[in-house]
Amino acid sequence: MKVIICKNKEEVALKAGEIFVESMQENPCLTLGLATGSTPIGLYNYLINAYKQGIISFKDVITFNLDEYIGIDQKHPQSYYQFMMRQLFNHVDMNKNHIHLPKNDLKTIEENIKSYNQDLLNHHIDLQVLGIGQNGHIGFNEPNTPFDQETFMVQLDENTRQANLRFFNNIQEVPKYAITMGIKNIMQSKKIVMLAYGKHKAKAINEMINGKVSTNCPASILQLHPNTIVIIDEDAASLLNKEVQNETN
Repeated sequence: MKVIICKNKEEVALKAGEIFVESMQENPCLTLGLATGSTPIGLYNYLINAYKQGIISFKDVITFNLDEYIGIDQKHPQSYYQFMMRQLFNHVDMNKNHIHLPKNDLKTIEENIKSYNQDLLNHHIDLQVLGIGQNGHIGFNEPNTPFDQETFMVQLDENTRQANLRFFNNIQEVPKYAITMGIKNIMQSKKIVMLAYGKHKAKAINEMINGKVSTNCPASILQLHPNTIVIIDEDAASLLNKEVQNETN
């Protein structure tokens, strides 16, 4: 695990953007694993600008998203499908047939889970971007999720729902369930880039890097991944010991 400590969230996005652009230039047919939420927005803005400057193209890129809410329609403004359209896909030359998000129709939920898992097995993600929850979750793999878990339906932790409340009018509107890639799916990615910023992420980051590998902090499994880069700002790194900080600056 390589740790890169930046001054602020803008530098986090810049460093991550450079990694993604270099990878996309080396392999224009890259399969990307994408995340939602506020953390990767700076990265997506960087990629949009790189596309507009003619530096990269998305026309042959394939994407898989980590998760999707259950209980709201794909057309709902807070669905992750709509998030990706707003924050990235509508601004680049993305082939819409290359976009993969879990289908969230409750009537066919088991079939949808199996189908998404099979698609992931067939494609193998080259480069996966991750955020981290304050409780150490990755995707929607909450604490105590088994490390061998594949794509599944999860009941969201109440802390996770509270963290997502800012995107909804009230807590009743925040979905209680989601489909998410499992930890096993994430670990099968060839390369992982974890992004985090802010003091509210410092405890989770410290546990992920310095703690024991444990399902209590799902992100700690990344210690065992052969090619993970953690890019964080100084606030998120504030609880790391000086040895880690000195090694990565």
